[in-house]
Amino acid sequence: MNEWDITFGERPWERLLTAKHRGDGVSAANLLTLTEEEGEEALEEALLTMEESGLVLDVSDLPKTAGAGEAARRLRQEIHLADQGLKPEDLPENDPLRLYLQELSAAPAFGEEGQLAQRIAQGDASATEALANLGLRRVLELAKGYVGYGVLLLDLIQEGSLGLWQGICRYRDGDYAAFRDSWIRFYLARAVTLQARANGIGGKMRQALEDYRSTDERLLMELGRNPTLEEIAEAMRWSMEEAASVQKMMDDARQMSRVRKEPEPREESEEDQDVESTAEFRMRQRILDLMASLTPEEARLLTLRFGLEGEKPLSPQEAGLRLGLTPAEVLALEAAALTKLRSKEQ
Repeated sequence: MNEWDITFGERPWERLLTAKHRGDGVSAANLLTLTEEEGEEALEEALLTMEESGLVLDVSDLPKTAGAGEAARRLRQEIHLADQGLKPEDLPENDPLRLYLQELSAAPAFGEEGQLAQRIAQGDASATEALANLGLRRVLELAKGYVGYGVLLLDLIQEGSLGLWQGICRYRDGDYAAFRDSWIRFYLARAVTLQARANGIGGKMRQALEDYRSTDERLLMELGRNPTLEEIAEAMRWSMEEAASVQKMMDDARQMSRVRKEPEPREESEEDQDVESTAEFRMRQRILDLMASLTPEEARLLTLRFGLEGEKPLSPQEAGLRLGLTPAEVLALEAAALTKLRSKEQ
């Protein structure tokens, strides 16, 4: 441990997306956690990268809307309406959603969408409006599956319609219906994810990850082995579903640091798995032993500077902002901490 391997590369969310292939799913909760400290621009950039790469945005691990207030009441009402089939007569007479549903009911319900899409792909723009009108019912049908995640249904319909338009404009050949639906779903999920960001979900997810990691490390020390998911959930007073969701994000974070072409995985024997588990335990134990010789501030500083918990390494300026130190103070404290560690290794 006389030398430290310090590398700077892609941002965490970039490493996550680079590892994916067209059609792969990406957890919205994980994406929010990885972009939370960079600002909304980073999330917008990540979503654009996903759009261009043909990745699927999965919002199933985001929490449903809770709380009080008029918006929350309306969201809960829309969940009920969607469950009941979303009938216009269940809404007040002048409700904008009711008016839209009534207008949509008068639009054509059936048509040769595949043929129209082929005509547009071949340059016949006259079929565009007809195909778009036929797709609006599908937008509504898919939007009902995203109700309750913090975005009002009319806003979901608007975003889904933008996705429909993208599908129409980008279609070239193949199964038009599947292509159309993928674009509608992406824009619906995109709206939900951006709203979750505005609601501070990314920060909550990051805190959940930190709590999970600290509990895992504490139980490791107490039990002398890797704790089970049930033990972690019990210690944190979480449900198994909540713990499993955070564990999945932890696993994704670990995989991000290994984005490279790897040989075909061989089937591991039980002995291989035991050796890997033992090696991981010893490595973690050694790191904990070394860091125990430092003050809490020194340990936290090295963790931030060298990304010891799986996050990207921070510059002296970034680490200083986290710890309330100047860049010069960061470098001085870092040098003292490294000297202390080197003396312990000798």
